Amino acid sequence: MKIVEQIKLPIVAEMELFEKKFFDSMTSKVALLNRITYYIVNRKGKQMRPMFVFLVSKMVSGGEVNERTYRGAAVIELIHTATLVHDDVVDDSNMRRGFFSINALWKNKIAVLVGDYLLSKGLLLSIDNGDFDLLRIISVAVREMSEGELLQIEKARDLDITEAVYYNIIRQKTATLIAACCSLGACSVKPESEDVEKMRKFGELIGIAFQIKDDLFDYGQEEIGKPTGIDIKEQKMTLPLIYVLIHSSLEDKRWLINSIKNQNKNKKRVQEVIHFVIEKGGLDYAVAQMLKYRDEALEILNTYPSSPHRDSLLLMVNYVIDRKK
Repeated sequence: MKIVEQIKLPIVAEMELFEKKFFDSMTSKVALLNRITYYIVNRKGKQMRPMFVFLVSKMVSGGEVNERTYRGAAVIELIHTATLVHDDVVDDSNMRRGFFSINALWKNKIAVLVGDYLLSKGLLLSIDNGDFDLLRIISVAVREMSEGELLQIEKARDLDITEAVYYNIIRQKTATLIAACCSLGACSVKPESEDVEKMRKFGELIGIAFQIKDDLFDYGQEEIGKPTGIDIKEQKMTLPLIYVLIHSSLEDKRWLINSIKNQNKNKKRVQEVIHFVIEKGGLDYAVAQMLKYRDEALEILNTYPSSPHRDSLLLMVNYVIDRKK
């Protein structure tokens, strides 16, 4: 059995009902919009975010979910989908999970409007049902994601960024949405309990570990084949590179910065940078940091009694750092 199916086992019924409710929440009177949302629903990914919502809500409540949990999962997925549609426009990307992106099929203008529509549907789903506590969690996540993206763009010209700035970027860009899923799962069944903040922290730790794992893929880590060097070509500052820059001599630092700024299209130079980062312990450091965040997340989980939902979340934590892509 695939690991994702194994993780899903305690929430199979909830996920099936969620898919129906999610599709219903996207419907519109505009035929073009329905055609596009149908296309979106039929090329869904692993649906990790709703899975976090349902597993957390069942773990903290002793197996219960309610209508708020379903609405919360739908809102998260609507808003996450909206940000992906907008991201493809921003990045001028024609593919998403092996399918054509919305902007590739229907052009930028329609893609931006579809993203806006999904965002408003998510907000209204909360407002119409008086889920203002859930709406607050989601709105904070959207604000942080936007700030994280803009912070990354602002710092992209500054190749000498600190580790603290890097963590700030990934916490906002990646970790904040997973943190929102987990706190929302807890808040849907136990509003105003300490579980809401505890689960937000758990999700944030997982999100940071997830992003560090993504950084490692650029260096061909974990038997995933040849190093890609895509982040280096795009001048993205990742944790292995930041570590090596901080701990290099002035001469090596100059060579690294020059390579990333001016030689990033030169395949041979990119491979030299990759080997240099590996040789100087950048990868070992990043792996150690990723495992530290994983262990902190597991510590939080271990404060809850054993249950199938907690077991699935344990599997999820390990899947985040063991995944091959």
